[in-house]
Amino acid sequence: MTDRAIVNASWIINPGGAAPALPDASMIVRDGFIAEMGPASEINTDGLECLDARGLVLIPGLVNTHDHFLECLTRALPGAQNAGLMDWLKTHNPIWSTATPEALQIATQIRAAELLLSGCTTTADHNYLWPNGCAVDDQVEAMQAMGLRFHVARGSTTIGASNGGLTPDAVAEDEQQVLKDSERVIQRYHDSSAGSFLQVVLAPCSPYSVSETLMRETAALARFHGVRLHTHLAEGQDEHAFCLEQLGKTPLAHIEALGWLAEDAWFAHMITLSEPEIVRLGMSGCGVAHCPCSNMRLGNGIAPIRAMLARDVPVGIGVDGAASNDGGHLLAETRQAMLLQRVNQGAAAMSAEQALTLATRGGASLLGRHDIGELAPGMAADIAGYRLDALEMAGGAVHDPLAALVFCPPARADLVVIGGEVRVQAGELLGHDLGALIARHNTIAHALVRP
Repeated sequence: MTDRAIVNASWIINPGGAAPALPDASMIVRDGFIAEMGPASEINTDGLECLDARGLVLIPGLVNTHDHFLECLTRALPGAQNAGLMDWLKTHNPIWSTATPEALQIATQIRAAELLLSGCTTTADHNYLWPNGCAVDDQVEAMQAMGLRFHVARGSTTIGASNGGLTPDAVAEDEQQVLKDSERVIQRYHDSSAGSFLQVVLAPCSPYSVSETLMRETAALARFHGVRLHTHLAEGQDEHAFCLEQLGKTPLAHIEALGWLAEDAWFAHMITLSEPEIVRLGMSGCGVAHCPCSNMRLGNGIAPIRAMLARDVPVGIGVDGAASNDGGHLLAETRQAMLLQRVNQGAAAMSAEQALTLATRGGASLLGRHDIGELAPGMAADIAGYRLDALEMAGGAVHDPLAALVFCPPARADLVVIGGEVRVQAGELLGHDLGALIARHNTIAHALVRP
């Protein structure tokens, strides 16, 4: 890792942090961590490589807490553009079930590039279909070339269509094999050290796509190894009605009975919650990945995020899958999170700073990370910088740089640093031919849908 100074930033801002915003500021990065930070006039940069951040507002790198990289291959699919969740899944699952390791790898890199250019430095991915030899290893290899911090899920689906599931039987896995491979992946890849670039998450697709036994055994395996748990939950009214009819319980009550309602787990969506359930969620320490664009796109509803925050529920932002959002711009998702809470709760429901806090410190909390999500000495040097003179920020940055990042149209990051290494500079992805990546991705996407 290169020791360097990042100098002369117009602003360094920590959303929701105790430290005030710093104008005309610099920082020193050593061994991938912030060693010193303060007014530019007080930072000694002698002997260090200097990266000029003049004209930029620097914030902690954004944290994406829920995604499905494979879905990049099926964006804007004609047959699912106007479909609700269940029909949407029935349309996509057979296509995803024909993916190859190369398809999974190129989709992972396309999504990583999109996230990087939005200012994201840490991402989780929830892949749960592993057809044609696809494996966690394929995603790890693809992501290592991109340089993001990666929380990779060993997801699973074991109930096929012939048993009432939504997944083709050919890709429904054997449950003992799922547990065996989960153990392998943890032992091979999970790194819990400070500054880790790779951690493993165990993540059955949903409590209804695997057996109750697998849900319990997955939780036991995760806790034995000290890794986190993740799944979809309370995603919409169809799921809520199914649980009441088939299980006699709400989705939250069902997951609680399976032993998952604890601070080492976080759930995607969480739309159909009652007030008592929100209280219970807050008491458990369990977190929520809020995916506003996907929730709207599929017509699932508005998650009660303001009520969750009032009950101390940990909340982060997730862009969700590229076929239920069709975008991976995490700053855009942050803006949408703020605006959506205002739709039925008024203009004071969520501020720009609250939304940006969810996308930084909030996301770090969900992933169990204490080394990211904030710019301060001792924290990982994960930084997103945006130009104050960008067209999108015109007229806003002069009044309130932090608010302009969220209220104004989402800008592309000008600078992204991860662990002290520069990944985006002058708005360009370094070390990759983006045009070639896109061309290869589009070729594979076309073949996947029209074999």
